[in-house]
Amino acid sequence: MRDRLFIIIAGGIVGLLALILVLFGNPANMGFCIACFIRDTAGGLGLHRSVVVQYLRPEIIGLVLGAFIIALHGREFKSTAGSSPVIRFILGMLMMVGALIFLGCPLRMILRLAGGDWNALVGLPGYVLGIWLGTQFLKRGYTLGRSQEQTPVNGFAGPFFAVVFLILLVTAPAFIFFSAEGPGSMHAPLIISLGAGLLVGVLAQRTRLCTMGAIRDLILFKDYHLFLGLAAIFVVVLIGNLITGKLIPGFEGQPVAHTESLWNFLGMTVVGFAAVLAGGCPLRQLILTGEGQGDALITVVGMFCGAAFMHNFGLAASPASVSPAGQAIVIISLVLLFIIGTANIRTRTKAK
Repeated sequence: MRDRLFIIIAGGIVGLLALILVLFGNPANMGFCIACFIRDTAGGLGLHRSVVVQYLRPEIIGLVLGAFIIALHGREFKSTAGSSPVIRFILGMLMMVGALIFLGCPLRMILRLAGGDWNALVGLPGYVLGIWLGTQFLKRGYTLGRSQEQTPVNGFAGPFFAVVFLILLVTAPAFIFFSAEGPGSMHAPLIISLGAGLLVGVLAQRTRLCTMGAIRDLILFKDYHLFLGLAAIFVVVLIGNLITGKLIPGFEGQPVAHTESLWNFLGMTVVGFAAVLAGGCPLRQLILTGEGQGDALITVVGMFCGAAFMHNFGLAASPASVSPAGQAIVIISLVLLFIIGTANIRTRTKAK
């Protein structure tokens, strides 16, 4: 009972922080969006040149450092790596492909739902379908192999890069890019964004909050523990939007969203499928990176490269539409996920 109360409170705090971030400058319905923040940070580092989505998001930095600090404090920091790193890199890229077609990660999907965006209501069953597909492979023996314990310096790599990003954000050298307009130019003050990221990093590490894990556990074990956290996020943000008059129900005119239902559905299918095969949603991958897991760091690097790939080749969706090339990459991604899932099913052989 205490654990359930804790995750409900944690989810409520995450929802409240999302509202606060929007109030202080983050784009509407984007108080916390891991995919959007990674996309902006990739642009800020010059990995892509889409000038409207470039900014080193402090929330990403805070998530990793918050998880790192609390993991060290709780003696849960452990340096591990070596579980199919190339496959994990590809899965990170594919998660970003799906997210940038939907225009948001699963966490933003919840925030969009709470803001009245019915396009997210189309994405939700797609996400559930993707997770269900992934669980079918888990049942058949899908695995990427075991991680191996590494020297501590390997586990410090993720937090180290987070600190470097923070230094670059504060010092703003000439090779860092900041949007002058568009979503990248809209952000809360650094101290608020960083503080929110740190707190969510702590809470997500302690509760194991994961959007994919919540639905996977419901499907496989009928366990709704993690789902309570997601429900709390939704309820708090919904109430906040009602109070502030920012609840705008409908498909049209939603902030940073398009109305192409099929591709909203399939984009989130890709995200859910890839998240199961990778072992965590985009949020969870950042938290695991803070805990010292090199496999998660490789997945996060894949997400950064996926964001660069989608924008450099003009594949990411826009609020107006999804291009034919973007539609094609979604289908290719689904095929790749089925190949990865099938190729990594390992059955036990009976001893003779």
